[in-house]
Amino acid sequence: MMKKLGLMIMVLAIAGSLLMGCSTASKGTESEKKMLTVGMELAYPPFETKDEQGNPSGISVDLAYALGEYLGRPVQIENTNWDGLIPSLQTGKVDVVISSMTITDERKDVVDFSVPYAKSYLALLVNKNANINQAEDLNQPGKVVDVKKGTTGNIYATKNLTNATVNALSSETACVTEVTQGKADAFIYDQLTIYRQNKANPDTTKAILIPFQDSESWGIAVNKGNEELLIQIDSFIEEFKAQGGFVELTDKYLKEEKQTFDALGFPWFFD
Repeated sequence: MMKKLGLMIMVLAIAGSLLMGCSTASKGTESEKKMLTVGMELAYPPFETKDEQGNPSGISVDLAYALGEYLGRPVQIENTNWDGLIPSLQTGKVDVVISSMTITDERKDVVDFSVPYAKSYLALLVNKNANINQAEDLNQPGKVVDVKKGTTGNIYATKNLTNATVNALSSETACVTEVTQGKADAFIYDQLTIYRQNKANPDTTKAILIPFQDSESWGIAVNKGNEELLIQIDSFIEEFKAQGGFVELTDKYLKEEKQTFDALGFPWFFD
């Protein structure tokens, strides 16, 4: 009888141990599958935009899903106004920001950035009737320069075009509209956007694509001090690049632009 009782206790102990093991494994799996919430402003095609059904679409969206797959975590895109992206990191609303964000010293004071995954240059979308051939031509009284609020174009104009009137507007579309209507002489933004907007408005605008300052690096942002996630993101970027991920994104979204930039001798975003 004592032997049977001892055997029963042993079986129960083993069963309990197995159940605990299953429970632990289950918790581990749940932890690995924790949602990766990605903040981006879906107003910057072809990087961050929406498809015809209103779903997130674009280069940064594909990059976000690739990061989620690398981390083994499902991805949720949070469409956030540009000036709310960094606060959303700081309050924990999102885990990362992937939104064509330039790495600057000011931003590095409040968030941490991954290794750069792209680089861009500023360019000018100019009204065809404005006598503007380079950025310096804008730095005179009577010239009106539009910039998107909070961007590096905004920073450049405020610092270097002190004699002009600088209007910081809330959206790229508003800036482009003012240039096409002649309300502004120029719009300062990145090369690729300026190229695309000129193609869309050839009768009223011209593009000045020659870089007039050093390149700007784009990075993935995380909340200050989130070192573990940052290390994982850096590893992902290196692997994604090595496996041709950025080449595939270029072929999918920017094939014509890449050919044009190559012909003009301009460095490419992902090189």
